[in-house]
Amino acid sequence: MKGRDLGDYAIMSTLWGLSFAVVARVVHAFGWIGAASFRALVAAGVLFGLAALTKRRLDFSVGLVPFVVIGATTVAGGQLGLMYAIPRIGTAMAAIFVGCIPLFSMVIGQVWGIERITPWGKVGLVLGFVGILLLVGFPAVPVTTGFIAGCVGSMSAVLAAAIGTNYAHVRLGDVGSYEITAAAFLFGGLMILPFVLVVPVPTMPGPIDYAYLLFLGSMMSGLAYVLYFRLVARWGATKTITSEFFVTAIAVVVGALALHEHLSWVQLVGAVVIVLGCLLVLDLLPVTSGPTLQQEDVSTLGSEPQL
Repeated sequence: MKGRDLGDYAIMSTLWGLSFAVVARVVHAFGWIGAASFRALVAAGVLFGLAALTKRRLDFSVGLVPFVVIGATTVAGGQLGLMYAIPRIGTAMAAIFVGCIPLFSMVIGQVWGIERITPWGKVGLVLGFVGILLLVGFPAVPVTTGFIAGCVGSMSAVLAAAIGTNYAHVRLGDVGSYEITAAAFLFGGLMILPFVLVVPVPTMPGPIDYAYLLFLGSMMSGLAYVLYFRLVARWGATKTITSEFFVTAIAVVVGALALHEHLSWVQLVGAVVIVLGCLLVLDLLPVTSGPTLQQEDVSTLGSEPQL
């Protein structure tokens, strides 16, 4: 494991952890549809703009379809779900849901034939989903229709992100992370944009709101996802997604200290259970044995899944 990879991992995790608080501000100013679309288009614009300024040659020779799929899943599905959920359940709880991505990624990897769930991994899956039940079933706030809708939005975002990450590892393993990120945000943002007519921007955003949007799109989206897809190509989908543990921890701390959010003690137990389940799934505890990710099989299975 190279020092550069660890540096990418740390920067990406920190940016994403802090992004939850920024997202809350951007959603308030632009609405959840506008925030998702504008964030993606800002990220795409910055990346394509930098490529033009630096005369970076971008290679999209694999065709547009894989990039459209990543845009539809990781960007459109993932961003819409989170933007919808955060105002309804809070940044801390949404971040804990995001920490469940490794569970979904492992199941998808098993179905597609690119990963193998060990016996301990199966225990981890059970624990992870028990943790989700504790998280949703015993909140510190009243269980309203909006709360349930926010939970559904978070789960849809998690599922979309897990699908997109595995798809990128299988179909775009030889494509540069810069190309994947720029194209995915462009297509994802364009897919969401027409729905702004249905859910319009609620207020007249101020200069500080545009500043938050620019920072969210350029650094917390564009740069972070370039690092993310680069690590996916080097480490694989599930291993890279362990970053969500750190993302969740940072987001929960920021939510508690800066946004004064609260979780019930049962939800905190649920969060610990989710992390424990993910650690078992990822084979990161001493009690587990045997590789979870069959690296030697990935290269031979790259063309097999019919996605």
